[in-house]
Amino acid sequence: MGQGLSCRAGTSDETGELFIAAQSGDLERFEALLEREPSLLDQSTVYDKLSGLHISAGNGQIEVVSSILNRYVKPDILNRHRQTPLMLAAMHGKISCVEMLLGAGANILMFDSLHGRTCLHYAAYYGHLDCLQSILAAARSTSVSDSWGFARFVNVRDGDGATPLHLAARQKRSDCVHLLLDSGALVCASTGRYGSADSTPLHLAARSGSMDCIRELLAWGADRLQRDASGRIPYNVALKYKHGACAALLNPSSAEPLVWPSPLKFISELNPEAKVLLERALMDANKEREKKILKGTAYSLPSPSYSDTAIDDSTSEATDAELCCICFDQVCTIEVQNCGHQMCAHCTLALCCHNKPNPAAANTNTCQPSPVCPFCRSTIAKLVVAKISTDNDMDTDISPSKLSRSRKSRNCNEGSSSFKGISNMASFGKMGGRSSGKIAAESDDWIDKQ
Repeated sequence: MGQGLSCRAGTSDETGELFIAAQSGDLERFEALLEREPSLLDQSTVYDKLSGLHISAGNGQIEVVSSILNRYVKPDILNRHRQTPLMLAAMHGKISCVEMLLGAGANILMFDSLHGRTCLHYAAYYGHLDCLQSILAAARSTSVSDSWGFARFVNVRDGDGATPLHLAARQKRSDCVHLLLDSGALVCASTGRYGSADSTPLHLAARSGSMDCIRELLAWGADRLQRDASGRIPYNVALKYKHGACAALLNPSSAEPLVWPSPLKFISELNPEAKVLLERALMDANKEREKKILKGTAYSLPSPSYSDTAIDDSTSEATDAELCCICFDQVCTIEVQNCGHQMCAHCTLALCCHNKPNPAAANTNTCQPSPVCPFCRSTIAKLVVAKISTDNDMDTDISPSKLSRSRKSRNCNEGSSSFKGISNMASFGKMGGRSSGKIAAESDDWIDKQ
């Protein structure tokens, strides 16, 4: 970001040697120099004002960092650009140094003078997912959560009005985009001066041509019709920068993607493994939508790494009782608690998916009802990965990649009117890998009529 971690310029011989030892991780030489002249630890490079802690942290020299911190040096010492050692470690992806500095009490709410950015901005900008995870974990457990609030920190803006999500989307960091969205980043937040004024993360992903970032943002409800200060929607931005495949997905006339269902926010606890299955089902459904949109164009998606035939073969190995009693196509992988009924991830997703909320009604006090089990109509308290019983009566988690034989599902034994109604819905037939926005809409209609 405008400066390197140079050590020699304008420094005395001993100071230069100390910085070279810090940069190379020569702990023995570093400590020998400090033993002879302890005041060297207070020195910095002439121009960039880089301390030994800056240099060692930015170069990932964990032993030198530990030695410096053990000498009671403050972890938030500033360089010429008011950057902390934590910022440099996050910028260069030195996770061990990031964790050590956080453990030493480094302040994650320091802003530099270059762009007004924090360590979170730099981790997102440079795509260092592990550093981003550690900083977010620290934000949950430190005074930042109490004083500033975790949600506010995740959406902290730099001097140009860009949040970490904006930077990650602009730099094609799809993993960081996913983590930030999952941590509460605002998917439709507008920038100040960064990029074009009032750009959303979707505008910036369209500008960079990142299909993966666009997929993530759309799945979390990004608005394809939101305009920047120049009146452009993301579709126009993608066309301007000649990203044809991105433009096809962002075209307002193309089918709406499935969006991570807002009713799941009302479920008191979502099992992490179940969440992975649901997210995978959502992305699979949206990729099928992409294939239809891009079919026959120069941007057709390559064949998937798995084949539909292989999926059908594995499904046929299971007995009829294993199949989801809603679509009769996929194996049950999700269990509803506390009632214990089971269904596949695709059907769970479709039942919980609703249309994106109307911005005009965002300020009203009305909220969508909590999702209910389609078999017994009880409120869903928790979703977990379904367990099956083997011949030895041992409970085993169902793996999405390995399907085992199981005894008959009790879903098929339920004779409730709810089951009869939903099993007759043509919209749920053969959902596996072929979901669409229509499914979600029809499932809402079915719920409303009960």
